[in-house]
Amino acid sequence: MTATVTPDDAPRAVDGENPLPREVLTEPLARAVLEAGPLAMTVSDPRLPDDPLVWVNTAFTSLTGYTADEVRGRNCRFLQCDETDPEAVHRLRTALTRGDDVQEVLLNVRKDGSPFWNQLAITQLRDADGQVTHRVGVQVDVTAEADGEAARTLELSLMHRTADRLELLARMGEELSRHLEYGDAVDALADLVVPRLAMWGFVAMASETGHMERVHVVTADPAHAAVAHALGTQGTTWLTQSPRVAQTLAAGANHVPMPMPVDVASLPGRTTPTELRMLESLGLGSALLVPLTGRDRVLGVLCLVHREQDGFDREVVVTAAHLGRRAGVLLENVRLYLAERDAALTLQHSLLPVLGDVGGLDVAASYLPSGRRAQVGGDWFDAFVLPDGAVSLAVGDVVGHDLRAAASMGQLRSLLRASVWRGDRPGEALERLDGLVRALDVADVATCVLVRWERTTTGAHLTWASAGHPPILVRLPGGEVHGLDGARSTPVGLPPVRPGTVPEASADVPPGAFVVLYSDGLVERRDRGLREGIAALSAALTAVPDDATATQVCDALTSALVDEHQEDDVCLLVVRVD
Repeated sequence: MTATVTPDDAPRAVDGENPLPREVLTEPLARAVLEAGPLAMTVSDPRLPDDPLVWVNTAFTSLTGYTADEVRGRNCRFLQCDETDPEAVHRLRTALTRGDDVQEVLLNVRKDGSPFWNQLAITQLRDADGQVTHRVGVQVDVTAEADGEAARTLELSLMHRTADRLELLARMGEELSRHLEYGDAVDALADLVVPRLAMWGFVAMASETGHMERVHVVTADPAHAAVAHALGTQGTTWLTQSPRVAQTLAAGANHVPMPMPVDVASLPGRTTPTELRMLESLGLGSALLVPLTGRDRVLGVLCLVHREQDGFDREVVVTAAHLGRRAGVLLENVRLYLAERDAALTLQHSLLPVLGDVGGLDVAASYLPSGRRAQVGGDWFDAFVLPDGAVSLAVGDVVGHDLRAAASMGQLRSLLRASVWRGDRPGEALERLDGLVRALDVADVATCVLVRWERTTTGAHLTWASAGHPPILVRLPGGEVHGLDGARSTPVGLPPVRPGTVPEASADVPPGAFVVLYSDGLVERRDRGLREGIAALSAALTAVPDDATATQVCDALTSALVDEHQEDDVCLLVVRVD
């Protein structure tokens, strides 16, 4: 709003959209109305040096605690304090310099030092020539409203911070569960947490003997990524000689992490010159060391570093403490999974045969555990010469992915070997195996294909029986592939559809042919059914050359059908007919 005034110290008339008549608003009456009004008001004169106050009303002196004599002749900035927002002051001055009316909310202080939020509105009054002669300020104490708004803002900020902390904890759990190789899980923890909470930092994991078995340094600044990588891979003197890292590793579960200034003075004595240069380039202000606590010991340490000595607020400290407790348990779970997997794989490999000379046949086999690192299955293969000179071939699969499945696989393989060795035909052997499994509760369910291989003058004669197993494939010279169907019965451990002897089938196979036995892990997965998988296996088998060895065929098939994310164990047995 603008007004035309006489060149007095106080306005005589105020123009507006609905002005009071000039004959009513005389100068004495104007002064009386402004003086007794409920709003704190001031008038300043920008024509004088520093735009001093020339008049204030009683409401202003009541609001600020200053008398009129104490403020007259001073610029109104004396109400500002160190906490007054400089950006708001800048906006105010810029608007007045342009000649605009302006409104801002500023933090001011009274004479007694008590703060209050001042909603300030300034109107510029002009003379007949358009020149600003006076500035009328109206001040309203909005402390209650501002405090309420500040409380709401703080509450929202705390809610957002809590949500961010929970989101980070959830992401960390998902990330560590996805990486079931221990080193990958440690690296994933540092990659996720450090850039969110610090300028740079690291995760260091210690063995039970105290040896640093994994260190991963991360920086939030991509420009320092090479330095961080070098610090974590080119020596660990800076880490192993750190007394605070040692104290954190020795801390108990009740340790409360607190940020501390980095002891820069002692670094030259406990680091190499190269390490010191790298540490200094990353920045050394304050550090927050958090123990990664497992169920019964501290497994490692998470260290967050900031270039400023007061770089970590309370929220970061609380978040880091939560992360330390949860990450320690998750990393310990990875250790336990890997220990179980190693034990199961050791058991499983100890039960699988080492193929030597199998009656002079060209034989190759492959067993590949699933991509689910903590799990193993009950797949097996077998190939050995029988007392009568024939060769027994078998591939089986116990349902399940755990130690029980691996142990059951060993029992089934031994029982099947004993049946075949005593002279049972393939159908008889599977029938005997099924009876033992159900009587002794050896396993839940298993599939198996058993082949008796006999040499002939024109190649080989095969007799087989299948208990719910994928069909045998035969590749003839020239590339034609067909399945050996028939002789199928229900899986071992399930009641037969047709009670009676397990059926058998037989076929002659010419020289130069390849006979392929396999478990369903080779052909079946989420995005491909069994039928499509067998078709893919047949196509890969067709593509191998006629003069390939059994080992070459085995490698070609696993390369074509198995990827690094396979979901099931793979067992493959290949025999070339000579």
